[in-house]
Amino acid sequence: MDSCLDFVDFYSVNLFLHGEYLLMSVIKPFKALKPSSQTAAKVASVPYDVVNIEEARQAAEGNPLSFLRVTRSEIELEPNTDPYSPNVYLKAKENLQRLISKAPLKADESDHFYLYRLIMDGRAQTGIAATYSVDDYDNNVILKHEKTRKVKEDDRTNHIVTTCAQTGPVFLTYKPVKAIDKIVDETIKNVKPLFDFISTDGIKHTIWVLPDKFNKSLIDEIGNVKNLYIADGHHRAASASRAREVKREANPNHSGKEEYNYFLAVLFPADQLIILPYNRIVIDLNGKGKDEFLNDVSERFIIEKTGSKQPEKQKTYGMYLDGEWFMLKPRDSVLASNSLSKSLADTLDVSVLQDFLLNPVLGIDDPRTNKRIDFVGGIRGTNELEKLVNSGKAAVAFSLYPVSVSNLMNISDAGEIMPPKSTWFEPKLRDGLLVHLI
Repeated sequence: MDSCLDFVDFYSVNLFLHGEYLLMSVIKPFKALKPSSQTAAKVASVPYDVVNIEEARQAAEGNPLSFLRVTRSEIELEPNTDPYSPNVYLKAKENLQRLISKAPLKADESDHFYLYRLIMDGRAQTGIAATYSVDDYDNNVILKHEKTRKVKEDDRTNHIVTTCAQTGPVFLTYKPVKAIDKIVDETIKNVKPLFDFISTDGIKHTIWVLPDKFNKSLIDEIGNVKNLYIADGHHRAASASRAREVKREANPNHSGKEEYNYFLAVLFPADQLIILPYNRIVIDLNGKGKDEFLNDVSERFIIEKTGSKQPEKQKTYGMYLDGEWFMLKPRDSVLASNSLSKSLADTLDVSVLQDFLLNPVLGIDDPRTNKRIDFVGGIRGTNELEKLVNSGKAAVAFSLYPVSVSNLMNISDAGEIMPPKSTWFEPKLRDGLLVHLI
């Protein structure tokens, strides 16, 4: 494997106060590898983990510049190829080099911060695209709210190490800072965008280079932020940390200044974000008939037939069964039992559904590993739930009220972990527009 390039680095920031080191959030500009404005829309692709292999193959069909050919390179190999085989990662490296030549993709000559704005349904959110400290991730300056799976960590670690690149950004958030908002607003007002296009799903993507005059102020302002939070991309962040260990062990001259000590992310203010629900389907009724199932559910939840498909408030649940929608409300005994929990995560709607229905009634003991449950992102809508049940692919579906950003931050602050598939952020950042070479 060819060696990776090392670029100029900024040192990590620590403040010594009252005999203790206080870790501060570190942000660093970088030399983004990026397409031209003419090819950006063709290169840009959805994140690797929101499409299955068939969806990825279909999305890239007829488009040789699609970045899915790098992030999901198995689409160019034989259909029965193991997606975690070495050939997949070598193909990703080959395809990245091909795109560098054909797109072309070019790295900036000097380090920059970038702004990345997404507009969906008239609502805009603008984040700071930069590299962030792996040490901050390891030391919990950057807080997590999900557990990661080793197989997915292995996959992206191999992808990063083999391609010598972080090909898709982690989605971070923070509590808004007025001084940063001002920098963002002034840049958008006065600087011509690098890229400005509408993707096939109707999302408008715009990227600017942040003027260098703002660099120091931005670094200082982010340095004063106590914590950053992973909104989406836990596996990407964990894999960047593991890839750093691989690179460090292979580098006898490791100094801590190398690019592999940082990971690519876009940082959005929390007040601009919206979380969609992550709904559930279960493939069978755990050996129960419809009447027995409803009777068991009714011991814990009040069941009412409804024309509504989506809950309008917390602690209510939509349930689609046998062509009908029901609204579920936890009985007082459930709420009383749940209120005894000292865990913030246990009080979330997804936890109540898991602890008082999915597990005791349907036998879904561990939603991370049980193959009888699946998860449907809220962007697919409740029509997707109906489709899956009506087709026989699922026996029952549940729609949930979305988790709030404040829920996410509070649970992260408490050092707790959310249940799996609790949050679905939309719109999604595109891969391939800003690549970080390590």
